[in-house]
Amino acid sequence: MNELHWIDGAILIVYLLVTVGIGFWISKRASKNLRSYFLGGNQIPWYMLGLSNASGMFDISGTIWLVYLLMVYGVHSVWIPWLWPVFNQIFLMVYLSVWLRRSGVVTGAQWIRFRFGDSQGAKLAHMIVVVFALVSVVGFLAYGFVGVGKFAAEFLPQIVEHPTDFESIADPAALNDALADKAWNEKAWGLIITALTTLYVVKGGMYSVVFTEVLQYSIMTVASLWIGWIAICRVSPEMLAASVPEGWDRLWFGWRLDSDWSGLLEGANAKIASDGYELFAIFFALMVFKGILGSMAGPAPNYDMQRILSARTPKEAAYMSGFVSLVLFVPRYVLIAGVAVLALALMSGELNAQGAGVDYDNVLAMVIDRYAPVGLFGLLVAALLAAFMSTYAATVNAAPAYVVNDIYKRYINPDASDKTYVRMSYAVSIAVVLIGTLLGLSLTGVNQIVNWIVSALFGGYTVANVMKWHWWRFNSYGYFWGMLGGMAPALYFAWHYQGESVLYGLEKNLALFPVLLAASLLGCVAGSLLTEADDREVLKNFYRRVRPWGFWGPIHEEVLAEHPGLVPNRNFPRDAFNVLVGVAWQTSLVAIGIYLVLQDYTAVGWATGVAVVSMLVLKFNWYDKLEDYPADLGPAELASIGEGEETTAGLVTDSGPQPEGAV
Repeated sequence: MNELHWIDGAILIVYLLVTVGIGFWISKRASKNLRSYFLGGNQIPWYMLGLSNASGMFDISGTIWLVYLLMVYGVHSVWIPWLWPVFNQIFLMVYLSVWLRRSGVVTGAQWIRFRFGDSQGAKLAHMIVVVFALVSVVGFLAYGFVGVGKFAAEFLPQIVEHPTDFESIADPAALNDALADKAWNEKAWGLIITALTTLYVVKGGMYSVVFTEVLQYSIMTVASLWIGWIAICRVSPEMLAASVPEGWDRLWFGWRLDSDWSGLLEGANAKIASDGYELFAIFFALMVFKGILGSMAGPAPNYDMQRILSARTPKEAAYMSGFVSLVLFVPRYVLIAGVAVLALALMSGELNAQGAGVDYDNVLAMVIDRYAPVGLFGLLVAALLAAFMSTYAATVNAAPAYVVNDIYKRYINPDASDKTYVRMSYAVSIAVVLIGTLLGLSLTGVNQIVNWIVSALFGGYTVANVMKWHWWRFNSYGYFWGMLGGMAPALYFAWHYQGESVLYGLEKNLALFPVLLAASLLGCVAGSLLTEADDREVLKNFYRRVRPWGFWGPIHEEVLAEHPGLVPNRNFPRDAFNVLVGVAWQTSLVAIGIYLVLQDYTAVGWATGVAVVSMLVLKFNWYDKLEDYPADLGPAELASIGEGEETTAGLVTDSGPQPEGAV
């Protein structure tokens, strides 16, 4: 690795000082009360929330993973992030962000009270969401810790000196010592960067998260376009074609993957076999099935949900979710494609020397060290540290919202001062960081935690959170047993399979994701039908305010009897069509970023055409038809909703800015 030039070092130091300084500068504004600390007082503009959310999704661990996918699977890899699923942002944009924001609550667990009330079953449902939120937050913190440690150790000064040319070490004992020192450096840098990030987010809350992430997004975009330009200048289409198998640059796929890396990058064939994605059509079908269900469930109780709840109005929540895709995918995939192209065309010999044990987690850092000039090197390092810090900061901000607002304030000390609650939030943030760091210290690679998060943990979350929107008879006990039925096997699989994918590929191609769905579905249905329905007044209030489509017939009739002007939500066909158009739009943005770097301008033209047509359709069929609240809610009812912290059975106990149209 090259020595860090003083210009690059200065860029890094200035970036870190400004980032931490922002947290302290706005800490007074953030510490007024819990709504200010966790949601920015619902005063942050939607476009800033969108840039912040995009920055949070531009994470370093995910970028490392996506570079690996593009290198090994080629442009087919555009589809693999549907595992998350990446198109959940489209479902949010089209209708779910509006539905969620209409609640006016602070956290996902508090939303459970809005949906199910305050019965014993609702308390169980409330607690299971808190547990899920904390488990997922810890998982994401560990995920970020592993990625940033691996990245930083490649180019920042070594804390413990070790050789960089491991192939030249003949003595096995010396090799083990050198590898141990390298791993120690990764963990040490992970600890240092984690501590800095925790410092500014704990002080500044959501204000700090958003303002620093807007800065971080700007840095990341400039650096991404710069590295993409370097790849375009240094690697011609002919050079790339000679370094990859036939069909690597095709977006579409057949029954099988059929990518043969023999004679090019031998380790890639072994990686494809171990991933279990060779029968790509089956894998794709499972991804789509899981992705649609996962997207219909709505956002998990983490930073994505907190951004939606932070929006000023329901329509602005939808704008924010759509804006994320618009500003995220082109620059991010220019960076990913730039790194992958430079590595494949110019470093294939070095990668082949590692044999089947190629460490793809290090490719990003290797390319930056080798091909980024002075100035860009520091900017890229700052950008990727920013990517880590933005994701990590947003995740840290989500955790105390559940512990302080949903446990401490509700059950332990409901009459404490705002300062007490904010100080408790500081303590909880530090505690979850420590737990996530300890988990990260036990992990060896990014893929290990990614597989568990996307296929096991969220597999256990899916069914109960789809049903909560669409079936009136689905009650709080059904939610509790459905969540528990999904989470328990998910945690077992995480332990038993040590982070392998449970979506597809385990034990003779056995897919365990359907097992999670079946266990959760059984808990949902049995728990609901074997217990009493939830309080009718709570259900009527939820239905009248949120107005979801689905199986709400009996509740609709009761509300209609009380409010003859009630208009049901008949927008399912329109929403479904807009989701399809939105997914095509989002995918075209990804393709534009990749094909720009590949210099396939015909493909860029087609992708741009799809993007433009999709945006025109969405303008007339989505944007123009959004509404904050159902049109039949009168001014007095809108005014009574407010933006309160406690919203059960329509009662608001904390006033705030009123929704658009209120009088």
